[in-house]
Amino acid sequence: MIKNYTSGVPVSRSVQHIEDCLIRHGAKNIMKMYDADKKLESLCFIMPVEGKDIPFKLPAAVDRVEKVLRASVRRPKAGTTERIKEQAERTAWKLQSDWVDIQMSLIELNQVEIMQVFLAYVYFPAQKQTYFDVIKNSGFKMLTEK
Repeated sequence: MIKNYTSGVPVSRSVQHIEDCLIRHGAKNIMKMYDADKKLESLCFIMPVEGKDIPFKLPAAVDRVEKVLRASVRRPKAGTTERIKEQAERTAWKLQSDWVDIQMSLIELNQVEIMQVFLAYVYFPAQKQTYFDVIKNSGFKMLTEK
């Protein structure tokens, strides 16, 4: 079963929770990035790590969530498509909120370091790519080269 697939928590509240959590742990310069439809697609922020300001981009893949939710509807009724879009936004951002909360708890308990948690989300603004994007676009070669 998909966690939060029926979440009624507004996107704004989930995003505010993420921002509050990041700020409590030292984040600065938090910025919201929107898609062509003016829907929130990611949060970008700077986090000091070992004396260096590292940029991160934390996306919520709303379109992917929407695709999964749509597949679960056999015979959509009038208005179903719009309700699914709205639910996908709430679900995607609530999942990110929960994920950040859990990761920050692990950091506080010295179970992981901030870079272990957010490494895939390190952002290279000039290339408009995250570290994960760079690795994926290389065919994951840097992970398999000897």
